[in-house]
Amino acid sequence: QVQLVESGGGLVQPGGSLRLSCAASGFTLPNYAIAWFRQAPGKGREGLSCMGGTDNSTYYTDSVKGRFTISRDIAKNTLYLHMNNLKPEDTAVYYCNAATFSMTVWGQGTQVTVSS
Repeated sequence: QVQLVESGGGLVQPGGSLRLSCAASGFTLPNYAIAWFRQAPGKGREGLSCMGGTDNSTYYTDSVKGRFTISRDIAKNTLYLHMNNLKPEDTAVYYCNAATFSMTVWGQGTQVTVSS
């Protein structure tokens, strides 16, 4: 079964850090572009970061640039989102994504809540 299984969300205080993980099964990550999105209550899904499938070029939206880092571990077939200096406005459900021209796979989503 082709799937991405997310973990690592939770409650964190402002200024804290979290690492989200997304384990792939049924397919292997090389040659897939990977990305992270989030959706806050009452808002649409927002793209945060992506990494190219054939190279390691990365992109970050302005609101997370310098605070979030996307990465992947080919040996573990897992992608990550490292989040530092978290703010209350980062509260959302976070989704991972892996895609080629012919297939797109989404994770199930994990809740991140930033609150004191």
